[in-house]
Amino acid sequence: MLSWDTVTRTILLSYAHPDDESFTVAGILRKYAALGARLVLLSATSGQAGSTGDPPVCAREVLGAVREGELREAARILGVAEVHLLGYQDKHLAQAPPEEIRARLVGMLRRYRPQVVLTFDPNGINAHPDHVAISRFTSDAIPAAADARWLPELGPPHEVSRLLWTPPVRVYHLGSHPDPAALPGVDFLFDIRPWSEAKAAALRAHRTQHKSIQRHYFDCPDAGRRLAMEALRQAWGPPLTRRPETDLFAGLE
Repeated sequence: MLSWDTVTRTILLSYAHPDDESFTVAGILRKYAALGARLVLLSATSGQAGSTGDPPVCAREVLGAVREGELREAARILGVAEVHLLGYQDKHLAQAPPEEIRARLVGMLRRYRPQVVLTFDPNGINAHPDHVAISRFTSDAIPAAADARWLPELGPPHEVSRLLWTPPVRVYHLGSHPDPAALPGVDFLFDIRPWSEAKAAALRAHRTQHKSIQRHYFDCPDAGRRLAMEALRQAWGPPLTRRPETDLFAGLE
């Protein structure tokens, strides 16, 4: 168990869609929620252009509202205290006005003042345009939030200590690799088996997305291993004294 002082440990997650958090870092979130960290989740879209399920869980015209409800339930399961949907158009996030989304992200960074930020890697794991876009927008907002010349009306500057990306290997393949610690880009590695039930419950909360969730997790003969490990890659932050590290706050003041 980590021993923390009175400084509030805050992790801010900046993703594109409801379910991104459950696919990638659900176990990590549950772990740090149990340790008392404040978790803040931003979803740039409500996933309103995604799947309604097969058979459909809801009508297409209410999909965005349904997926927002699914996200809030997954967040409750994982211990995420703050959830914000930014309202951009699913599958068109790259067309969001840069100045506008920068201001919204800078405002969140200065409001919550996280030490650690999580987002997609620059290739968005699977080259999904929305994943790539939120990675780009987040990487733009972090240095802007630290610079008092940008948007002074949004509050005093805040410097994020560490930015973490999704790793090069798909998270659901980590548990089947003979030595995931040896994989390049696995800078933080977590055995999430103590929180695998919470991850499974969070994934199942995204009912409209059951087809992809079943395909990648629960319909697989190695489903247990797919729920066993999660990893992150350091984009920037203090140099790591070992790789992989096992604490998101390692080396931070």
